Amino acid sequence: MRLLSFAAAALALAACATAPAAPAFSPALTGEQAAPILARTQRLHLAPDLSALTSSERAAVAELLAAGERLHRLYMDQRHPQALAAADYLAAHPELEAQRDLFRLNSGPIATTLENSRAPILTVSPETPARNVYPAAATRAGADAFFAQHPERRAELLDPRAVVWLATPENKRRVLRTLDQHPVFDTLHSGLRARIEASERYMAVPYAVAYAEDILFVYARLNAAAAHVQAGDPAFARYLRLRARDLLADDYEGGDAAWVTGRFTGNLNAQIGAYETYDDALFGVKTFFSLSLLVRDRARSDELQAALADIQTVENALPYADHREVRSDIPVGVYNIIADFGQARGANTATILPNEAYLARQYGRTILMRGNILLSDEVFAETQRAFAAAVIPAQAGDLTPEGGFYRTLWHEVGHYLGVDQTADGRDLDDALEDVSSLYEEMKADLVSLMAARILHQRGRITDAQLTAIYAGGVRRVLQKNQPRREQPYGMMQLMQWNWFLEHGVLSFADGRLTIHYARYPAAVEALTREVLAIQRAGNRAEAEAFITRWGAWREDLHGVIAANMRANERTRFNLVTYEAIDGPQR
Repeated sequence: MRLLSFAAAALALAACATAPAAPAFSPALTGEQAAPILARTQRLHLAPDLSALTSSERAAVAELLAAGERLHRLYMDQRHPQALAAADYLAAHPELEAQRDLFRLNSGPIATTLENSRAPILTVSPETPARNVYPAAATRAGADAFFAQHPERRAELLDPRAVVWLATPENKRRVLRTLDQHPVFDTLHSGLRARIEASERYMAVPYAVAYAEDILFVYARLNAAAAHVQAGDPAFARYLRLRARDLLADDYEGGDAAWVTGRFTGNLNAQIGAYETYDDALFGVKTFFSLSLLVRDRARSDELQAALADIQTVENALPYADHREVRSDIPVGVYNIIADFGQARGANTATILPNEAYLARQYGRTILMRGNILLSDEVFAETQRAFAAAVIPAQAGDLTPEGGFYRTLWHEVGHYLGVDQTADGRDLDDALEDVSSLYEEMKADLVSLMAARILHQRGRITDAQLTAIYAGGVRRVLQKNQPRREQPYGMMQLMQWNWFLEHGVLSFADGRLTIHYARYPAAVEALTREVLAIQRAGNRAEAEAFITRWGAWREDLHGVIAANMRANERTRFNLVTYEAIDGPQR
């Protein structure tokens, strides 16, 4: 079976019912305005070797690609209320090639510019913090005022896998009609009908009900894929069937347990569902859909599993009380991406899931290292150019692909270590809300750097490898533009950059940074202590104050380094295509 047939099968299965005519949009960014962004966009084509796949696995791949296409449309719809109409408009206007590339690059009709601002690609409604998972006019101040008057509704409306709709008669009828048409949702979401009928002003609609037809389509595709691999990889088949059921119930425990504890014997793995909250700019709690379809690199995976022997030692060294026993046999593997959809699309390097603290405590987590991104020569070349433009020439060669690989691995492990609940037993997302992701990502960065020191002390890595990991930690924090406050990654990186400057890890002179490696361990441990204490306290106001304290941008320092990196860059963004869905590279 030729690889291109995957795409044909997926598109045939993913075809939607005939939609109404798309609105008459027009370009908001002309081809000339889009050109500078696209000129700085690197095109990565992922065509992993799939020769090891069995015929049954190839049939499963076609089903999973179809599921991914549908989840990608759901993701776009979650991010902007006119995203799907805009996608249909662009599909009908092949002459708008630049706008179509920008739309794909940004998974929607709002583009990130070279100045790190947000600009519409077409004449769509402005982007708002509500995205399309809260009422369009919702604001944080208005929502906080509502919750102050109705605290009993907070948990309901901030459910990570529910859309918040206005409780209008029309919206209520829409939900009740779905429950009538699909009794499975009435059964799996016990009490939903009565709650919707009684809702005033706002109502929380489970994703399965809000996106019923799409979820049922994905449910069927996952079950079909499971049937194909049942004989060759029964553990993976069980995971697919349970995840299909999870999507109907908006409760992922069954699938996550099978995913994390199952021992897959075949060549495939897949991340499926709504997990990450980065796109929620209002409260930072709503999850957004994704699907990653991966093929295992067996040799690298076996080698990597051995690297986790010291995981408990790293946990015990973290500067906080109440250490816990952690599993050393958490599943970690190196994979090559067949295709990514939804929130996962792009140049994501690795994943650790599930995120819910109670699931991680009960079952552990799984780590997926994306080898054909992490070890891409094209991606590393751009990373190296930026690093060389920022630091003194004598240190420009300290960065290596291997250092980045192991820093990323221990970043993902870092999510599994440290504080996972507040002192009074609240989940971190509930306590810290929209800043929770920022602190969780910074914790993981810092744990990776502490782990490198510990592994070096235990003779697991060499002096050169330690330097490369530390250099990767510096490159990680350098920004080409001042980050927007809503960007958790950019803000936590800027905070680390400022901390390293304040604590002598970095010094700035003559437009360049010098890395003082001997000062690295103390500075990292001190910041780790602060971050873990903030997570443990769970005080959002204190967390916000720490961001304000360490998130400042100086044009005479950060701006100079940023300008150096921009002047030497060839590409800023990555437009990823996949042989499995896009065909061979033209």
